[in-house]
Amino acid sequence: MHFVLNVGQRFLYQVGQLFGSTNQLGLRALRSYMALFLVGVSLTLAIAACAPTPDATKNTPATTGGTTLSTQAAPKGEAKKDVELTLVSFAVTKQAHEAIIPKFVEKWQKEQNQKVTFKQSYGGSGSQTRAVIDGLEADIVHLALAADTDKIEKAGLIDKGWEKEYPNDSIVSKSVAALVTRDGNPKNIKDWSDLEKDGVSLITADPKTSGVARWNFLALWNAAVKKGGSDAKAQEALVKVFKNVPILTKDAREATDAFFKQGQGDALINYENEIILAGKKGQKVTYTIPDVNISIDNPIAIVDKNVAKHGTKEAAEAFVKYLYTTEAQTEFAKLGFRPVDETVAKEKQFADQFPVVKELATVKDLGGWNEINKKFFADGAAFDQIQAQIKR
Repeated sequence: MHFVLNVGQRFLYQVGQLFGSTNQLGLRALRSYMALFLVGVSLTLAIAACAPTPDATKNTPATTGGTTLSTQAAPKGEAKKDVELTLVSFAVTKQAHEAIIPKFVEKWQKEQNQKVTFKQSYGGSGSQTRAVIDGLEADIVHLALAADTDKIEKAGLIDKGWEKEYPNDSIVSKSVAALVTRDGNPKNIKDWSDLEKDGVSLITADPKTSGVARWNFLALWNAAVKKGGSDAKAQEALVKVFKNVPILTKDAREATDAFFKQGQGDALINYENEIILAGKKGQKVTYTIPDVNISIDNPIAIVDKNVAKHGTKEAAEAFVKYLYTTEAQTEFAKLGFRPVDETVAKEKQFADQFPVVKELATVKDLGGWNEINKKFFADGAAFDQIQAQIKR
């Protein structure tokens, strides 16, 4: 700064000598101008003096050999936008999904850096199917029977060929029909035919609203045909059975509550998994798995139109695939569903839990769902004919 002032003073002196004393007014103006100039120079130098010097510890780029280097760590991938999935399922899967969903959410967050939340709806499979068709915007449907999923396909919400998109024809959970009795089995009910006896009260759900109840009906029909040999004999037997049903509940969960909580009935037909779950909750359960039975197969499907609308296809497909993993199938098995994963099925704890069924019929054995619905559950078909013969 001292150097700058000296230079300014010399400059003024020389200019003064040049102009002389005869032009004092011009000299004064020039001196004022130079004073302002020196003030500007002083401020510039002061600001420069206050500016920070480069610090190698700061995260500022440095240059070496023409290449820009940075000491900052590579940024992690940005979190994806949160996604919400709507799962619509039949009543008895509630506990299983509530155990499985948190495991999937944690895994997906860790692997994909995306938060997934679930809206869940549970009820009778038939009722859930109608709700989806009528506008419940499910991303995923886990229903009691493939016939219900087919209805959603026919409504234009699920693409054709859905059953081939995942293993086992998209069957993700399985069970068989169980015959539950009161403690000590006072009515001596051991097989399906015992439900035809006078004085026996049976609790089951309504096949018109409950997928589980359709399986119950098929188990009864299959056993009656194997015993009697004809459809006429089977229908006659089922008239006797349904005369002993005081009320048809809306779904399997209501049937279970009516039997256990309300004390109705001498016997209950329900999913084996529901009975196992009741036992795990501390209820004392007496039940048998009849040797002539039906394989209850529950499919899973993506609702294609809805996931496209919601932008949820990636997460929805990942969740469905996760349901087939050993981890998820173990949770299904813990809650009484027969696992579709053979590795899990062979574990000792589950092998002992699920007795072998000697004669296990399948939907294919009964002609497939199209034939089954026409024959048994369509308006005016076998179930309606049976109900028409019963005076309540």
